Amino acid sequence: MNLLAEHNLPFAAAFIAMVVLALVQVVGLGGHHEIDADTDTGGEAGLGDALTTLLGIGRVPFMIWLVLFLFLFAALGVSIQSLADSLTGSPLHPLLAAAITLLAALPVTGVVVRPLARIMPRDETTAVETDALLGRRAVITIGRASAGNPARARVLDAYGMTHHVMAEPHEAGSEMLEGDELLLVRREGEIFFGVALAERKLGPIA
Repeated sequence: MNLLAEHNLPFAAAFIAMVVLALVQVVGLGGHHEIDADTDTGGEAGLGDALTTLLGIGRVPFMIWLVLFLFLFAALGVSIQSLADSLTGSPLHPLLAAAITLLAALPVTGVVVRPLARIMPRDETTAVETDALLGRRAVITIGRASAGNPARARVLDAYGMTHHVMAEPHEAGSEMLEGDELLLVRREGEIFFGVALAERKLGPIA
């Protein structure tokens, strides 16, 4: 079927976006475009972790995940429209086809990412890479963080990769619970120190 046909426009758009992102990666600009894939808030941290694991987010750099998702979305969408045309004599409405394809492409992407993550080379953690997490948002995932009592936190680097670090409040009298967001401001050894966003009322980071 013609990718540029009206009923395939959502998939044509996805394909064009995929090509643009792939080119960005090839020329080495991908690391300068942060896409925050962290959707957890408050008590929903556990559910968010399970969802991102199911979809394969965090197993490979997010830009690579996104390129793969857009490719599968476009390929599956055109295939679904072709099948509908063969069975009923006409393709589905573009929005209906896009909704059906979205539901199919997300789990398929998660399945494809798993073996891809096993063969992709991974950089070893270094002091430089660890310090690069300073100035980024993190979310407390396990435990209660207080002075001298760090808790486990999740933070995304500039490539969309998930890191788990131990963090405690920068201010001695502060306390952070699971689901709380903090801004990582300094590091001592393996321990990060952060300022709770709710206390500081910081605006969103662009």
